[in-house]
Amino acid sequence: MNQPARVLAAAAPSPATAHTTMDRIAAELGRAVQGKEAQARLVTTCVVSGGHLLLEDVPGVGKTTLAEALARSCGLSFARIQFTADLMPADILGAQIFQAQTATFQFRPGPLFRQLVLADELNRAPPRTQSALLEAMAQGQVSLDGTTHALPAPFTVVATQNPVDFSGTYPLPDSQLDRFMVRMSLGHPAPEVEARLLATRGGAPALDAVKTVSSPEEVAQLRALAAEQRLDPAVADYVVRLARATREHGDIERGASTRAVLALGAAARAQSLWEARDFVTPGDVRAVLVPCWAHRVLLRSAVQGVTARDEAAHLLEELVRKVPAPR
Repeated sequence: MNQPARVLAAAAPSPATAHTTMDRIAAELGRAVQGKEAQARLVTTCVVSGGHLLLEDVPGVGKTTLAEALARSCGLSFARIQFTADLMPADILGAQIFQAQTATFQFRPGPLFRQLVLADELNRAPPRTQSALLEAMAQGQVSLDGTTHALPAPFTVVATQNPVDFSGTYPLPDSQLDRFMVRMSLGHPAPEVEARLLATRGGAPALDAVKTVSSPEEVAQLRALAAEQRLDPAVADYVVRLARATREHGDIERGASTRAVLALGAAARAQSLWEARDFVTPGDVRAVLVPCWAHRVLLRSAVQGVTARDEAAHLLEELVRKVPAPR
């Protein structure tokens, strides 16, 4: 009689194996959204750091495809929620349903109970519905009628919004923006990439080329490893001095918060795994500074949308040049 197969626990990743796994995930994202290698690596860094991602861009550049490719490549359960003006919190969180047979209420989970949730056009929902995501994004749980329901781990929200069309939208409040580890844009691909897509893709969906190269358990292990990456006190002091510089800058109304400081540290820890190191360098901090902070600082100027993000990025790059890094 054949012996039952013994299930072996996956070995804990090292910085070297983590680098290989992250490379595989980014490569699969690159198959779905071609010509965006840097953005694919940044998305991978965001997920490994345990953060949520905000994709701000015009329609038709691959935001939804990128989110679905991330779920598929990591083997995560996935749900897409189309945010609209009439969407209610119960539509995403779930609700208590009365069971006539037992005369009791039973909780029916909403689409938020997935490991990767695409909040499509998040800014089209009213503030009440937007705020329903806050507890989920901050604590990985949902509270309804006095009962707390844990969300499946690892839990990640990828939200999209169109920064150009403001008609019928509700701008995300600062408290919501601050929950996103990384904000980024994809932009249009280079002309040669668009020409290659036109010649080779045909009618095949982009996601058909994406394979599952990781698992939820492996993503959770990567997050645990990233959280343990060594951050020297001198590098921590560098991050704090950068935050202080944003708070004292004349063109910035509100600088980086303490939550922003912690988010930058977490992203820099994940970034260091790309070099198969077990410690963070000032270069890791600089690599993720703009995607982590540009949507968190509030400028004194009246510009909004993409222009505000670009101006904030310019100011942050200026501060990086002025604040001395530890050697």
